[in-house]
Amino acid sequence: MTVWMNGRFVDKDKAAVSVFDHGLLYGDGVFEGIRVYEGRIFKLRQHIKRLYESAEAIMLALPMSAEGMEHVVSDAVAHDGAKESYIRLVATRGPGSLGLDPSSCPAPTVILIVDKVQLYPEELYESGIDIMTSSVRRIPPECLDPRIKSLNYLTNVLARAEAARAGSHEALMLTTDGHVAECTADNVFVVKDRGLLTPDPAIGALDGITMRTVMELADSLGIKAGFAQLTPLDLYRADECFLTGTGAEVVPVASVDGQKVGGGVPGATTKALASAYRELVTSE
Repeated sequence: MTVWMNGRFVDKDKAAVSVFDHGLLYGDGVFEGIRVYEGRIFKLRQHIKRLYESAEAIMLALPMSAEGMEHVVSDAVAHDGAKESYIRLVATRGPGSLGLDPSSCPAPTVILIVDKVQLYPEELYESGIDIMTSSVRRIPPECLDPRIKSLNYLTNVLARAEAARAGSHEALMLTTDGHVAECTADNVFVVKDRGLLTPDPAIGALDGITMRTVMELADSLGIKAGFAQLTPLDLYRADECFLTGTGAEVVPVASVDGQKVGGGVPGATTKALASAYRELVTSE
């Protein structure tokens, strides 16, 4: 494990933020999750671009250029030395007063962690996961643009806790008008009549980098992919369903709300895309 904070490497046991940091007090900040495969950082430029766009959206001025941040990430990965790892890059508003005013924070806090991650046991990539529809709704875009990858994840946490209580691996989150948005940490896809559909980020889902990558892979495999408004019924009736995310990669869904999707096992399209994704991340 490697931890970098505000310009220097620190021991993980000594890595700490101020109790007055607005990231801690108010969830005021942004973050990215990035993967390293065989020593190579996957889609680094796209992740850094999204981090800076999120920071700009909340009027958070980062202390270096995007190119400089890319170098910081690359140096940290080299310092860590692991061939397979997960990077968590966090930028908070920094320490300030106990009030909400962001102008009380003179400088942001930037944290970079290089460590391991495994969201699901390996066997679930073969058998598929069970998901349920959460009662916790996604914050509508009129309130908070879903393209901002902010530290405000409480609704996602509550939905995941609900899933855990119900014995499910993940929770499906709906918009306030009942359409599928995403899962708590992943985008969701359905396969129907050999086509691939996923909710449009404009309705309340994160514009996922893995999601976009999988859509590009689908196109290269001759699979038609596009955005659509989906309801839980579309998942129940789908031929296949799977989730995508930096941490999860491509994980098949076996059931939704207790109803088997397709045959209740990963389908051919899901397997083909998972295989293509694995080949891509280990070569790009």
